[in-house]
Amino acid sequence: MMYNVAVDVGGTFTDVLVFDEGTGELTEGKVLSTPDDPSRGVVEGMERACEKVGIGFSDLRLLFHGTTVVTNMILTNTGSRVGLLTTKGHEQILYLARAWTPGPLYGWMALQKPDPPADPTDTIGISERMTADGSAISELDEDEVREAVERLVDGGVESLAIGFLNSYVNPAHERKARDVARKAYPDLPVSISADIGQEYGEYERTLTTVVNTAVQPRTITYMRGFESSMKEKRFGGRLSIVRSDGGSMSTEAVAERPIQIALSGPSGGVTGSAYLAREIGVPDILTLDMGGTSTDVALCLDGQTPLQREISLGYFRFKVPSADVHSVGAGGGSIAFLSASGALQVGPASAGADPGPAAYGRGGEAPTVTDANVVLHRIPPGVALGGTLELDEEAARKAVQTVAKPLKMSVEEAAEAILEIVNENMHAALRVVSVERGHDPREFGLVAFGGAGPMHACALGRLIRSHPVVVPPTPGVMSAFGFLSSDIQNEFPETYLRTAEETPARELKTTVEGLVSQANEWLDGEGVPEDQKRFDLYADCRYYLQNIQIPCRFELDELSGEDSTFLRTRFEEAHTQRYNFELPDSPLEIATVRVIGRGTIKGVTLSESKNGAGSDVSDALMRTEQGYFGGWVDTPILDRNKLRPGHEISGPAVVVQDDTTTVIEPGYKGEVDRFGNILIEEA
Repeated sequence: MMYNVAVDVGGTFTDVLVFDEGTGELTEGKVLSTPDDPSRGVVEGMERACEKVGIGFSDLRLLFHGTTVVTNMILTNTGSRVGLLTTKGHEQILYLARAWTPGPLYGWMALQKPDPPADPTDTIGISERMTADGSAISELDEDEVREAVERLVDGGVESLAIGFLNSYVNPAHERKARDVARKAYPDLPVSISADIGQEYGEYERTLTTVVNTAVQPRTITYMRGFESSMKEKRFGGRLSIVRSDGGSMSTEAVAERPIQIALSGPSGGVTGSAYLAREIGVPDILTLDMGGTSTDVALCLDGQTPLQREISLGYFRFKVPSADVHSVGAGGGSIAFLSASGALQVGPASAGADPGPAAYGRGGEAPTVTDANVVLHRIPPGVALGGTLELDEEAARKAVQTVAKPLKMSVEEAAEAILEIVNENMHAALRVVSVERGHDPREFGLVAFGGAGPMHACALGRLIRSHPVVVPPTPGVMSAFGFLSSDIQNEFPETYLRTAEETPARELKTTVEGLVSQANEWLDGEGVPEDQKRFDLYADCRYYLQNIQIPCRFELDELSGEDSTFLRTRFEEAHTQRYNFELPDSPLEIATVRVIGRGTIKGVTLSESKNGAGSDVSDALMRTEQGYFGGWVDTPILDRNKLRPGHEISGPAVVVQDDTTTVIEPGYKGEVDRFGNILIEEA
């Protein structure tokens, strides 16, 4: 019998999920993260989960790993020292950047613009030049490149980025410079911008390449060390690292493009939710991933993971495909405090994993969202977090009292106020990805997960009026579940910049077929069999001379007409939905053509059961406690492990399991569906 495992390293917890291919059973494990060395938490979590199942590492067939190593290096600027070779005369490209300051209007006053990731003293201009059409007007001098690389290495540079002007059209000079550098210094990590993304935008392409190069050495070390740890534990299966766009790639591919795993964790939850939505027949959903530090929200249409082409980390924006996730500083560890005006606020500061909320008993004293939930018995007395961490209710009450006393409120009233504020913060985030993008949230379900998501799911469904609210069987490890449902994938873009009206479909087809060939070659390198390959085709379109681009999907057999205006209808429908207007007299420009190559991996399947348990949940009733919902009321405490399809739960009620608790408010009911999800709706 074979098993697959997924590991998600978060800021507070490391989640592990084991899938039994024979029985379809999912077994989760959760341990506190180890920021000093993430691999320790990974190994400990896997060991704990495997012990539950009664297997060893050698029984595992597939291992999916989402890591924050790259994210943390970017945010803390602790990558390697990077040297940059660019076209002579453009050495200041990273300083020129883009004319952007953070909002609101006074943001520029407080802005402390960070230094670029490649120092000017480590930047050298090379005498070469490509024109906008890709022809060389100044050839590359290999001796000049060799001397420049030697000077940078002697000066202490640990890795090298190469970004020449217009190389997205013709990368010949970049490739030649890379070959020169590698011949002189075989162990020096080298990245060229044409490999990172063949798209226009010199600043974004150069910045992304430099950051990719900066995180390469430590990422390579981490990947090698992780592989070594797994081999010591006798793991002999396939190891895949999860990408920011919800796909996965081998450790060798990550070593070349580590920037593509910068947001691997948040993508997992969205990918898993999209898969779940397709299976249960609620394809249009909002996702709510509430962890210990932050909450990530997204919108999925037709059961597909939404993608964006840029990500923001700290001050910088990078050209990297990722799941289109909006984050807000609202988590179980978010700290409640009184502002200078005496108003109660929650977050974005977090107690994290160490010391954590006061209820953890690890020395934390600040009141947090978790403490408020403990005070109100949304996390019932006696429940062990993660199955092992005993919570200290008295410490939680003492922490919440620090804000309750100045506000002249009871501890319970203050705790409820904390939850109302954090719920409104998450409600605002959900509106950003729905209402502000032209979607009516009343037409969407809400999938809630993360360690804290199910505690707040019913309240969020009430606020944004989405239904049903879906709480998956293993909500605390949903990102790990998403990893198991991910595909091997990579994206291959090419700048096009031609109007659809003047582009014969056969010419567009030639370009697309070339990108399909590149994607196919990459999938071959990842070991994907022919019958598991799939290619998704997109054209990023915009009104001529504007810069609002919208991806339009199409099929290869559509490329047969005299022009490519078949894309216009799709573009204008999406444009009107988001911006509520169209420009009928403006030509449509195809800015970028991209192909996503996918290799299907069957890492998990949902186990389906027939309804037959009836609506009575008495077998799952553990006890009745006092829960606070505007006042203390009798609240049934139910064991999630004993709930079966067909069971109905009337609120107020709290459902407990190892990785989270689910709160059903008064006036709402929950029903267990055939996949074990709890579907919450108004009673």
